[in-house]
Amino acid sequence: PAPATIARMVKGIEHTAIASPDPARLAQWYVEHLQFAVNWRSSSSKTVFVKAANGSMIEIIEAKAAAPGTPDMRDAGLRHLAIEVTDFADVYRRLAARGIRFLTEPETRAGNTTAFFADCDGNILHLLHRETPLP
Repeated sequence: PAPATIARMVKGIEHTAIASPDPARLAQWYVEHLQFAVNWRSSSSKTVFVKAANGSMIEIIEAKAAAPGTPDMRDAGLRHLAIEVTDFADVYRRLAARGIRFLTEPETRAGNTTAFFADCDGNILHLLHRETPLP
């Protein structure tokens, strides 16, 4: 098919997968801390899907082994998932009150407010509020 035809067929990213030593524990972390909902559990494996209010999903699969160490935010490969919020200050405060350790201080630049933190497995997350959404 021509490129224009392919573009109409490709809708976008449906989910991102994270391998975890304990998929159920990580899924529950996303439910408790970020108000994701468990929307599917495998009957034949430990795979769990969690879904955010905007419909984006994370597939959590069982890892073969624990991660070798904490990745740096600039290492090659997938480095973070951006978690979009409407009220940055409130979400930041609530996460900090729940004991979430932030990797960076909140910063506002060009209308975008951001801070990085990690989930219970050490995966890097990016708390994000954009004053003006990207086109």
